[in-house]
Amino acid sequence: MEQSQGFRASDLIQTILAVLVLGTVSLRVIECKVHSSVPDALHYRAINCRKHSALLTDFGPVGDGKTLNTKAFKAAIDSLSKYASQGGAQLIVPPGKWLTGSFNLTNSHFTLFLHKDVVILASQDEAEWPLFPALPSYGRGRDGNGDGQFSSLIFGTNLTDIIITGNNGTIDGQGQYWWDKFHQGQFNVTRPYMIEIYNVLIHGLTILAPIDSPNTDGIDPDSCTNTRIEDCFVVSGDDYIAVKSGWDQYGTKFGMPTKHLIIIRLTCISPDSATIALGSEMSGGIQDVRAEDITAINTQSGIRIKTAIGRGAYVKDIYVRRMTLTTMKWVFLMSGSYNQHPDTNFDPKAISEIKGINYRDIVATNVIGAARLEGIAQDHFTGICISKVTISLSKTPKELQWNCTNIAGVTSNVTPEPCHLLPKKEKVDCAFPEDRLPIEDVHLKNCSTTETA
Repeated sequence: MEQSQGFRASDLIQTILAVLVLGTVSLRVIECKVHSSVPDALHYRAINCRKHSALLTDFGPVGDGKTLNTKAFKAAIDSLSKYASQGGAQLIVPPGKWLTGSFNLTNSHFTLFLHKDVVILASQDEAEWPLFPALPSYGRGRDGNGDGQFSSLIFGTNLTDIIITGNNGTIDGQGQYWWDKFHQGQFNVTRPYMIEIYNVLIHGLTILAPIDSPNTDGIDPDSCTNTRIEDCFVVSGDDYIAVKSGWDQYGTKFGMPTKHLIIIRLTCISPDSATIALGSEMSGGIQDVRAEDITAINTQSGIRIKTAIGRGAYVKDIYVRRMTLTTMKWVFLMSGSYNQHPDTNFDPKAISEIKGINYRDIVATNVIGAARLEGIAQDHFTGICISKVTISLSKTPKELQWNCTNIAGVTSNVTPEPCHLLPKKEKVDCAFPEDRLPIEDVHLKNCSTTETA
């Protein structure tokens, strides 16, 4: 697996995570048995099983929801680091409410396991969140004009074989504190993410954030290669999945695309944003995204492509099939006018190549508008293919169902009738790859850990 800037850069093989702006994530991934506060048996599925394990409570924390336990998490992870080359280690977080600041997963071949009655609470003391430079592909943070960002609640870099899992344990970012300060314009650096890991397999997450919370994307694969996201449920105030790869000239210089991304069996609710967004920070490029079996309810759009003059790079070879959409503002959105920039030094001649966009086998009901597809005058979006799509309209639909400018492509068996820039062709079945990506052949083992460190 190639190195990547990451989830949000390492060759992680399996990590169960979300990149959030401190909402709530529920880890319900594995079948597990935990007996009392000291587990006698722990059964779960993972790419690699661990030979060593320890309890968080071995390191002096207090699970009352009030006592700060950052030092205990750091001490436990540091203590288990010696087993990275000896079969790996697992840190078991037993029942309790564990208040903590930011901590770093410094060990490869490491599992963080949350018992079903665990709540990890993110501290609201900013002193518990070290500041780091902004990602090099972004130039500055996304909040304010500062060039830094708070560390994420759980983060890691240059790691291999990291697993975050559990029996429906919960990580609560307690995001209201941060959202209030954001709305009041009090940040000059970027708010912390919940989990930030630098290439991943994401399986079985429930991610919950208020639908009016700012910028609470569910999962953001950013400059990642060979990533799989599957079987997740997300309620968010922003895009469910936002695929990214850097911002303007900084992303161009960093030059690391997101590619070979699998998205499968997802359900989302996001009234103000997209089910899957590609961009707008895509200046390293986005290529070979494969999404299928997606359900969206009360969501602004199904698939949205976002770019602008100054972004450069490309979004190409995008494949989507078998979407079920209910109560949508739009089914398809493309925009070339997403004109937010990190500074004024972007290249006004840098335009994006948007081509090879394939959508098929989609059913949408209670829809206000079928599509708004807006390319750029000097940069038409081309190679669009839409087939076997049935859209049923709401009681108050838009008069113009297909609003199309500066695009080109074909359609087949689509209702309502598309715009003239997407002429009908008989018996067209838009492409979806038949080859398998390496991440699709990653299989999970049945693990049982009873040994201790």
